[in-house]
Amino acid sequence: MAVDFRFIIIGRGMMGAAAARHLSSMADGIALIGPREPEERKAHHGVFASHYDEARITRTFDGNLAWGTFAARALDRYGEIEAKSGISFYSEVGCLFAGPEKDEQDYIERALTVSRTLGSDIETIAPSELSQRFPYLAVAADFTGYFERKRAGYINPRALVRAQAKLAEQGGVSLIEATATSVRDAGSHVQVMAGGRSYSAERVLVAAGGFSNFHALLPRPVDTRVMARTVAFYEIGEREMAIFGDMPSTIVLGDREEDHIYILPPVRYPDGKTYLKLGGDTEALSFGRLEDAGAWFRSDGSAAERNHLSRVALQLMPGLAGCPVTSAPCVANFTPTGYPYAGFTQSPRIAVLTGGNFVAAKSSDELGRLGAVLLAEGQLGEADFGGALTPVFAAA
Repeated sequence: MAVDFRFIIIGRGMMGAAAARHLSSMADGIALIGPREPEERKAHHGVFASHYDEARITRTFDGNLAWGTFAARALDRYGEIEAKSGISFYSEVGCLFAGPEKDEQDYIERALTVSRTLGSDIETIAPSELSQRFPYLAVAADFTGYFERKRAGYINPRALVRAQAKLAEQGGVSLIEATATSVRDAGSHVQVMAGGRSYSAERVLVAAGGFSNFHALLPRPVDTRVMARTVAFYEIGEREMAIFGDMPSTIVLGDREEDHIYILPPVRYPDGKTYLKLGGDTEALSFGRLEDAGAWFRSDGSAAERNHLSRVALQLMPGLAGCPVTSAPCVANFTPTGYPYAGFTQSPRIAVLTGGNFVAAKSSDELGRLGAVLLAEGQLGEADFGGALTPVFAAA
């Protein structure tokens, strides 16, 4: 039978929009289905996305070669995406890792090895020099710094998604502003229900992030944990800008992986105010239903986690004392493999791209490219770490 589209991508977030852009240079007959960001978050009852924000850390310094490679490939295309779309989203302010070398030796050594493989320039800063170079940060006297000046900083995820969608549309992709509620392999084609309408395609890529399991989008749910995360925002005034205005993106390593803290430099938000944002990885709340995830996104996050982050923030950055503090919700989508999923489901016509593992925003353009290659060619090669990205599905 004749189909409406050759390929449909479900999910207009960071991976889905990137997949649509890349696929537009490989094929014709493409649709990208997904809703826009809701105007009133607390009144919205539907799906959400975690890119509804103004800043995400980007860097190549990583203890895992695959993740470092994904980031480097994406970073190397930022300039082209900005130039072609006319939308700026990348601020190359550098990224500083700081930590107790004796506790994080294994990670640091692996990250330095990966950096050499990727050709990244990482400056090691001795504990005696760290506080002089980065006076905004108050860490223990034995902390060493690892500073990536180039190919590092932060991106505006909202703006990046706008740029990807704009270029996809210019490349011939049909943008359908609707929420997909079911995907069904009909034998000769795939049937997609979205916004009360039915669309057909030869192949479909489900790139719905943490919401991939919450509608009937996959033949079998993927094995993921959709976890609550709270971020804290410090409202910055002129006094604080004098202290923090030139800081790079920063990651402070703790004794345990879940104790790591990430810090974004001051960024102006749509309300006209400037905020310094930080977050961590300690929360244990997870979601198995759309209703629960939606309720979380309509909240202000966890008050307990906000208070914890505030205590840590004032220890690490005493200059924040007296600044107003607010919080917001986010979710992280974790896979048991530690890698994103990019592969076909039980249907040879339905593929899935998900599993950011709380670190994928910076790599989203490359992950989207992998999704596009998967749809167009039917598989990923080892140069793209295809074996590691094989999806794991929940028990039938």
